[in-house]
Amino acid sequence: MDMQFPEACGAASGGYMVDVTRGERVGRVSSEWFSRPDDQRFLSLADLAQTVRDRSERSRTRVVESELIHVEASRSHPERLGLILPGADTPVAPTHWSFGQLASLIGAPAAYLRQLPAALAGINMQYGLSSHRAEQIKTFETEDGRVELRAVTGPDYGRIHDYELVEAIQRIAGNGTGDTRWKVPGVLDWSSGTYNPHVDISKDTTTLYASDRDVFVFLVDDLNPIEAGRLPDGSPDLFFRGFYAWNSEVGSKTLGIASFYLRAVCQNRMLWGVEDFEEIAIRHSKYAASRFAHEAAPALLNFANSSPVPFVNGIKAARARIVAKTDEDRTDFLRRRGFSKAETGKIIDTVLAEEGRPPESIFDFVQGITALARTKPHQDARLDMEAKAKKLLDRAS
Repeated sequence: MDMQFPEACGAASGGYMVDVTRGERVGRVSSEWFSRPDDQRFLSLADLAQTVRDRSERSRTRVVESELIHVEASRSHPERLGLILPGADTPVAPTHWSFGQLASLIGAPAAYLRQLPAALAGINMQYGLSSHRAEQIKTFETEDGRVELRAVTGPDYGRIHDYELVEAIQRIAGNGTGDTRWKVPGVLDWSSGTYNPHVDISKDTTTLYASDRDVFVFLVDDLNPIEAGRLPDGSPDLFFRGFYAWNSEVGSKTLGIASFYLRAVCQNRMLWGVEDFEEIAIRHSKYAASRFAHEAAPALLNFANSSPVPFVNGIKAARARIVAKTDEDRTDFLRRRGFSKAETGKIIDTVLAEEGRPPESIFDFVQGITALARTKPHQDARLDMEAKAKKLLDRAS
């Protein structure tokens, strides 16, 4: 098998040198890390799974006729609305999220309704429900001291519960704390360029999150670095595997899984040196649960158990494939692939600055293109350039 797990700079010594100037930079996990309060951060997959499973076990789903829903505004709580559903004796309290969903279903502006006194907002919502053309809606109610209406969707909404995703991850990652090869990531030391996989899991370092709307998990296999060629100074170019997954059982986002190889994770959970990024997403449509069982869960298992040899060989093939030996070759190579004259110059200059020589191989050009992509302020332009780099790499392998 054409790969190595370095010992001298591996996990046993506390860290290993990485080159984060290569590959892509991905900020999705960092955005999650910045936005999550402490009560949404978990220290193990077991705790996370227990929380979201308990929540689902206290929940119920039913399809009701929208015109039979009664909107109630209490005199004792003029700022609060309640909904009395068909067959229920007590009102349910809509969450901020479900209120917005309900307003959207009946074609009312949620932001405007929230500014009105509850009684007036209730009159508008009652009118919308009585004239709702779709007639039926699906509710998702959870009891926790009082009954909350956590989601309101169309009758064909295909719910995948948050615990289903977390438990699928547990099957490959255990607790996510190092009891298997998959764990919460370590951290990059910028001063030395060393990635240390051995970092205590705390509220500040964890990458296991759940709120009343969603769940998000990011794990890495960073105790087993993979060598894919050499850097210009002769040291190994090291990667490790990672994936993140997300879901919302109340409809705020799709279910999805992204897998990739990366070189480091920094303290604010930005992913550095990412290669071979792949993503699948499943909308919560009528057959979503079946698609999760037949597509997403097996894909996660396959990635967890797959060999990195194809990835390593692809990187080596890209390094070995020389496509330009002169300045004219380099310019023609990039211009034929849709890069402007200015972009072409920047890509060549970037590789020259980082490698100490102009680009020659497919891999050289890919690194220059992804470096330029990171400077693009607009996401569409950045993604378009990263897609071009990935296309080059795929063709080389």
